[in-house]
Amino acid sequence: MRLLVGLRDADRSLTKRAASRIPPGVGKVLSAMEETAESTKLWCGAAAAMAWLGGWRGRRAAASGLAALAVAQLVSNAVCKQVADRPRPPKEWFPHDEVDDRPDSSSFPSGHTAAALAFTAAVAPTCPAAGAACAIPAAMVALERVQSGAHYPSDVVAGAAIGLTSAWLTRHAPRLIRRHWLLS
Repeated sequence: MRLLVGLRDADRSLTKRAASRIPPGVGKVLSAMEETAESTKLWCGAAAAMAWLGGWRGRRAAASGLAALAVAQLVSNAVCKQVADRPRPPKEWFPHDEVDDRPDSSSFPSGHTAAALAFTAAVAPTCPAAGAACAIPAAMVALERVQSGAHYPSDVVAGAAIGLTSAWLTRHAPRLIRRHWLLS
């Protein structure tokens, strides 16, 4: 119980700090990045560029990224948000009107962050340069979700964990399945 109270207090403190300390100009850049990432547009565009310009390695990275993104979206939005039903942070914590544009769905976990981290982490092993390039917008999306009032920091951390796990599963599941079938 004490851990949950500590988490709630940390969420409140970090959310209020992010909302009040990020300069408005930076907030606008973060919002533009989030808008680009909305409905996975940014990640699908990155996958298309990798597939077109990156040869077999780019196509493999794009396929891995999109598969991990799909798993992360399924887990975060179709499962976790339905089970958790956590309300969004209170509007009065935010000194800007961006908070009026947030969704009505559950705050937990951040599906945007899950998708961004899943795509980035799945792409990086095959195309390290593309993974590094994707890491910057992925971090911006995660920060924006707290700054805008859409999520608590713990929602973003949970989304990141889902994304990283989705990337790991996408990379290792074929090998694990083959091993299982061979041992059966």
